[in-house]
Amino acid sequence: MVLKAAHEHPGYSDADRERFLDEPAKRLGRTEFARDRARIIHSFALRRLAAKTQVEVPFETEFPRTRLSHSLECAQVGRELGAALGADPDLMEGACLAHDIGHPPFGHNGEEALNEVALGCGGFEGNAQSLRLLIRLEAKTVDADGRSLGLNLTRASLDAATKYPWPRATNARKFGVYDDDQEIFNWMRIDAPEGAQSFEAQIMDWSDDVAYSVHDLEDALVSGQVKLGDLTNDLPDLYAVAQSSYLADVTRDEINEALTNLQQLSCWPANYDGSHRALARLKDLASQLVGRFALAAESRTREEYGDGTLTRYSANLIVPRAQRVEVALLKAMAGFYIINAESSQKRYSDQQVLIQELVQLVAQNAPTSLDSFFLQDWKAAASDAQKLRVVIDQVASLTDPGAIALHGKLTRH
Repeated sequence: MVLKAAHEHPGYSDADRERFLDEPAKRLGRTEFARDRARIIHSFALRRLAAKTQVEVPFETEFPRTRLSHSLECAQVGRELGAALGADPDLMEGACLAHDIGHPPFGHNGEEALNEVALGCGGFEGNAQSLRLLIRLEAKTVDADGRSLGLNLTRASLDAATKYPWPRATNARKFGVYDDDQEIFNWMRIDAPEGAQSFEAQIMDWSDDVAYSVHDLEDALVSGQVKLGDLTNDLPDLYAVAQSSYLADVTRDEINEALTNLQQLSCWPANYDGSHRALARLKDLASQLVGRFALAAESRTREEYGDGTLTRYSANLIVPRAQRVEVALLKAMAGFYIINAESSQKRYSDQQVLIQELVQLVAQNAPTSLDSFFLQDWKAAASDAQKLRVVIDQVASLTDPGAIALHGKLTRH
């Protein structure tokens, strides 16, 4: 049987499908974006997300999501929403799978700890680390000089996975690229409006918010950390968390209205008791909320731009204010009852100490403490800052149990 060349999505140009290093397909029958998706799925880094914290610590209970299961759920939302608006489904799925691929052990808590110890080499940001992994750290493609180019994804796929398309600025906490990764970042952003997310990145970003706001609530209800009967009394605290962490300009009236609207949904599990019937109702809630938030964005965007194919910089995703507030409220539930809970603070403190000590231990014992993949960068490092970045890359790549194990091993030496 003769394989035919794949039919490429008409909404993307040859420049969108270009790779930093030209790599002709080894076989016909797949689009360039399907190749990207496959590279992400088969990567070491994606598999490691199975043992990295989402909100709850992996393996402490049977139920909580990991960073990998969250990424899979985000990808399902993004693929369908993107396809409904005209974006390439494989591109969207790949971008959503890759959006957290550089996140370190212990979730955002580990990210904060690494940022503190990485100030001498430009700081640490999980999204910048994701780009670094995609264009440099993941072993797949090397150039003629033996330099790793990571997964060597297409321009459009890299751009779609980039939530913050700008470098680190003074005192800025959120950014998408480190200084020494600017070459490929600049290539990726050719002809892109400065500082603007691509349409696909906006879909990825909203799909991320939808997936983790809905599913973190589901996990918290099953684990008993959130009791729906407490929400009305705790609404002032939930508003404070929503306003400080998730939607700065939200008002108390908007939060009150959002809770009322959610409680009026036919699937709202007001009397959740853990029974099979209650669990089924909870799954229905998750399904309906995902559909509610995705459809709201799809409908409002179509109202603005019509029925044509929407890709790259031809449109912006429009999410109604009411749904942004509802998602912020759901995030605040996990934030208030789990992340900010007194019972979590000791664990977070211990994790931050472990990460900071681990960076010191890896640096003191380098290069023997480094995985073989990082030795080339260590040998090429011309300054203490460059060596520190290699150590940060090593620690960030670890899973939660891997970080604990390596810390124990180096402490015993």
